[in-house]
Amino acid sequence: MKYVKIALVFIVIAIIFSVAIFISNGKKMYDEALTDTSLSDIINDIRTSETYVKKEDLPQYYLDAVVAVEDHRFNDHGAIDLIAIARAIWINISNFELREGGSTITQQVAKNLLFEEETDGATRKIAEIFAAIDLEKNYSKDEILELYVNTIYFGDGYYGIKEACEGYLNIEPSEMTLYDATMMAGIPNAPSVYAPTVNPDLTRKRQEKVISDMIEYGYITQEQAQELEE
Repeated sequence: MKYVKIALVFIVIAIIFSVAIFISNGKKMYDEALTDTSLSDIINDIRTSETYVKKEDLPQYYLDAVVAVEDHRFNDHGAIDLIAIARAIWINISNFELREGGSTITQQVAKNLLFEEETDGATRKIAEIFAAIDLEKNYSKDEILELYVNTIYFGDGYYGIKEACEGYLNIEPSEMTLYDATMMAGIPNAPSVYAPTVNPDLTRKRQEKVISDMIEYGYITQEQAQELEE
């Protein structure tokens, strides 16, 4: 029994040590990403792009669709969502495969701004958290959501909602109907799968998921959803 306790102590110490290393490496990756610039400068550069679309120029139902399908607790949590992480871990363990990631919209913005090219997934996730914490400290939820829709990848070389709307729909973002919005909100989850130029059937299935989530979280009614199917 004594040796078992000793072994458990060593295991706990090893786990703590490993976690500390991951956190340290993640903080280092974040600091290195900002060696030659600042987070605010990166964001200011993005905001001055000719393809940048302000929140007030987007249909509210598009923003609602994004929050519903990507991070429905977005307005209720901080940089990370412990509930979503726990749910993702449970789903992944239950299915013996990686199905859920648990990243918040803020974490995804952090990745888009700083870590798109990083290949070290585990360390990058920690770095994203440090960046997400800074984003939540210095920017409002509306600003973060606006950054998300302007930096996320939609497939076919389209970055941001303006390029995607012009490329896929030949319209400006402000012209999106509810049908358009629910389709566009679903694509960034996996552009190589859900882009309408890849597989329209899968695009539609993903759109149905967006619509279902919007109903579940109170953004649209069942009647509105049925109108989209007609």
